[in-house]
Amino acid sequence: MHAELLQRAAELARREEPFVLAVVVRRRPASSAQPGDMALVTAGGEFHGWLGGSCTQPTVIREAQRALLDGRPRLLALTPDPTAAEWTRPGVAVFPMTCHSGGSVDIYIEPQLPAPRLVVFGLSPVAQALTRVAHAMGYSVDAVDPAADRAAFPEADRVFTSPAEPLLRQRTPAKGATLAVAIATMGDGDDAALAAALDLEPGYIGLVASRRRFATVRDALIARGIPTAALERVKCPAGLDIGAHSPAEIAVSIMAELVERVHAKPEAARSRALPVAAGEARDPVCGMMVTIAGARHTATHAGRTVYFCCGGCRERFLASPESYPLPVETGQQG
Repeated sequence: MHAELLQRAAELARREEPFVLAVVVRRRPASSAQPGDMALVTAGGEFHGWLGGSCTQPTVIREAQRALLDGRPRLLALTPDPTAAEWTRPGVAVFPMTCHSGGSVDIYIEPQLPAPRLVVFGLSPVAQALTRVAHAMGYSVDAVDPAADRAAFPEADRVFTSPAEPLLRQRTPAKGATLAVAIATMGDGDDAALAAALDLEPGYIGLVASRRRFATVRDALIARGIPTAALERVKCPAGLDIGAHSPAEIAVSIMAELVERVHAKPEAARSRALPVAAGEARDPVCGMMVTIAGARHTATHAGRTVYFCCGGCRERFLASPESYPLPVETGQQG
């Protein structure tokens, strides 16, 4: 059975479809599960494998869906008496065992998410260095530039010469994946690259440019009808302020910023954010500012409207709202 499950897992991974692997790590009689028993849960909630009686499946499927949303593994304990003191263990989520056997079982579930995706616009040394660094970090990398070829981007998974390429524009990250865009055109086609990046609706858009250059690009795009709210999501200059100068150092600073956004605690992200102005709100997940009037991703929680920079942040919040305390927004309206 394990071989069949692993083959199914390999096929899902090849298609970049997220799934969860669940493994029994401990049992107490008379549970029919045994340590090492394994199951796979798809993003659609399909259950394959064996974890003991079928009564465990609803809990495992539900927790698997949550794990796919927040990307975090879980250790579950299913027992007839979940209130007993012996089951109060740090890091263990306890649930009632409804099987009539009277046994208990611990199940470790781990989400398997597609590789995060980075789209790099430009043919500059920074763009080439960024492709190399992102590839080394396990990202799926698309390189985009009219003069791009495989020789310029040997580490890229795909190379496109046009932002209108259907494969680039139609491919959206699977549920649970991360999409980021970095623009390193260095003044050669910044406007077109940024417009194409906004169409992809990524969770992060970084522009390698000066603030003065970005102001010029911003005005040009607004004149073309692109909403101001969309442009406020652009991080410029891209990357953490680590004093980077060389192309490789700039690439490292950008990837470090992506790592920080994925792994930093919400409190840390909020502490670095700028004060909230009137008509703005702060995304409780990543800390980014969102213009309320143009917000496309919202949710209602605790009697408040919550605003998000992208659908990914909204899903993470809804999966575990207790993990993201709502900030006090002095400028928020609504």
